[in-house]
Amino acid sequence: MKKPIMGIQLYTLRDYIKTAEDFDKTLERLEKMGVTDVQISAIGDIPAEVQKEILDKHNMKVCVTHKSFDRMNEDLEGLIKEHKIIDCDALGLGSCPGENRENSKRVQEFIDKATEIGKVLKENGMTFNYHNHAFEFFKLGDKACTLMDMLIENTDKDTFHFIPDVAWIHYGDNDPVEILKRMKGRVKVLHFKDYIIDENGYRKFVSLGKGLVDLKACYDIACELEIPYIMFEQDIDWVDDDPFKACEESWAFMQSLEK
Repeated sequence: MKKPIMGIQLYTLRDYIKTAEDFDKTLERLEKMGVTDVQISAIGDIPAEVQKEILDKHNMKVCVTHKSFDRMNEDLEGLIKEHKIIDCDALGLGSCPGENRENSKRVQEFIDKATEIGKVLKENGMTFNYHNHAFEFFKLGDKACTLMDMLIENTDKDTFHFIPDVAWIHYGDNDPVEILKRMKGRVKVLHFKDYIIDENGYRKFVSLGKGLVDLKACYDIACELEIPYIMFEQDIDWVDDDPFKACEESWAFMQSLEK
């Protein structure tokens, strides 16, 4: 078994990567924590060449990104060029567009478009990677299957890959371990996230190890399946309204899993 490389999904720190100066300061803080690998998402309008310069300054590598589906359809060539500059071979999508979630026909239309994107990426030494939320695990209105069933079963393992999010899988009433087994060989980056249900019945994201997700089991299956990367991500509900504190606490927990 091979241990995954741990890192931080920069969407967690999106308010601190809007300018080149802030991006530099943020990576400096992460470097001091011992982080060497990140995912880039929701970054500001910073040229890829400048991103690369700052990444190299802090000895940081990019395992995957998140970009919009519109841009993938309209400027895939530009995205490929940018990814080559920052030495990243994985292009990620945050979720299926809303208009493609209504029924199986619309889901298949999304799959067809994503597959074409994946084919072009493969020709350029890259991969298309899909990140899930909870809605993928709800039954489609016209089918007994879920959107995720279609994404796994109706796609080619060579052109359609996944960025599974263990908290969203769990919140969608599924066992992350079993879902990861179904995605075997199609996952480069796994998202670690944790949550609780508060006294009012609302979902609230928390630092890793403080919630309902069995992250040790998720880590063990990631090792077994030889998933290369695990990234900590927190959408909202930062610890004490401080995303850096959430990163620090979660990073410490991730390090404990390796021991």
